Amino acid sequence: NEGSRSYSCSPALAMFSTYLLYAVSFIVGSLAIGLYIFQCNLIYPASFPTGSRSVVMKPSQFGLPYKDVTITTKDNILLQCYLLQQKDEDVAKNSPTIIYFHANAGNMGHRLPIAKIFFENFGCNVFMLSYRGYGLSGGSPNEKGLKVDAEAALEYIKEHPVLGNTPLIAYGQSIGGAVAIYTVSRNEDKFSALILENTFLNMPELIPNVIPALRHFMFLCHQIWPSHRDILAVRKTPTLFLSGSMDELVPSSHMRKLYDLCDTRGPKFWKEFEEGTHNDTCLKPGYFEAIGEFIRDEVWKLVNGSMEDEKRDNGADKAPNAHVENGGANTEKDGM
Repeated sequence: NEGSRSYSCSPALAMFSTYLLYAVSFIVGSLAIGLYIFQCNLIYPASFPTGSRSVVMKPSQFGLPYKDVTITTKDNILLQCYLLQQKDEDVAKNSPTIIYFHANAGNMGHRLPIAKIFFENFGCNVFMLSYRGYGLSGGSPNEKGLKVDAEAALEYIKEHPVLGNTPLIAYGQSIGGAVAIYTVSRNEDKFSALILENTFLNMPELIPNVIPALRHFMFLCHQIWPSHRDILAVRKTPTLFLSGSMDELVPSSHMRKLYDLCDTRGPKFWKEFEEGTHNDTCLKPGYFEAIGEFIRDEVWKLVNGSMEDEKRDNGADKAPNAHVENGGANTEKDGM
C-alpha cells in the first residue's frame, strides 16, 4: 500500500515541481527584464522628492546673486544651470570656480545651501547644473548623457569671458562624484582640484549592496560608471575624499578603494566622518573645514601665485586678460 500510494502521488509532485520551476523562472526573468528596461529609473530617481522635476529653488531665495543659464549640449539637450559669480569682475577672475555635480536625486536647487558656503565662505565662483532629465532640464538621464552634460558645463566655463582662466574645482556627491571623476580624467589639464563625497567604485558593484536580489544579474547592467578605472587617469590633480563611515547606500569601502587606487601626485587627502550616512555627511562637524583647508592649500595658492606672476609681467594695476566670448548657443539671464 505504501508503495502504491507513493507511486500515485508522483505525477502530482512532478506537476507541482514543473509549475514551481515555471514560477521561479518567471520571477527571475521578470527581475532580469525589469533590471535591464527600468535600470535608469532605478539609478536616476530624478522625480524624487516629489516636485523635483517642476520646482527648482533659486539662489535669490538664499540671498545669492546669480545668472540663470541655459546651455545646449552637443546632442541638443537644453540644461538649466545657475552661475554664481563673485560680484566684482576682477575678484571673479582671480577666484577658483567650482563645477557642482550633484547626487542622483532631487535637483541643483536642493544643493544651494552648500553652494552658498562655497560662494560666501570660500570666495569661489560656483557653476551648478541640473543634468538632463533633472529639474527643468530636457531629456532623460543615462550614463552617456550625463557625461555629455558634464563636458558641456566644462566647455561653457572655459569659454566664459570672465571665468575662462580661473582654476577649476570639480565637486561631486554620490553619482556626481562619478561624473566628476570621469570629467577630470578626460580633461585633467583643465582642472586644479577634485573633491569627492560618498562615491562608488562602479555601478555593478554598488547595485547588489542596495538590492541584493539583483546580484546575479549584473551582466545586464548597462549603466557602468567605471570610476575604479577612471580614477587611474587622475595623475596630477589634488584630490580630497570625503567619506561617511555609516553610509547605508555606498559602503565606505568603495570610497577607500577609490582613494587607494588614486595615484595622483596632486596630492590626495582622506577625511572620514564616523557618523556620516549617505545623505548627511555634509552636515557633520569638520566637513566644510576640510574642504576649506583643501581649497586654501591646494587651489588658492595657484591663484595667488598666478597673480604675483602677472604683476611682475604686466604691472600691478593691469587686470588679467579675459577669455574668448561665450558661444551663442547658450543663454544667460541675471537674477537676484
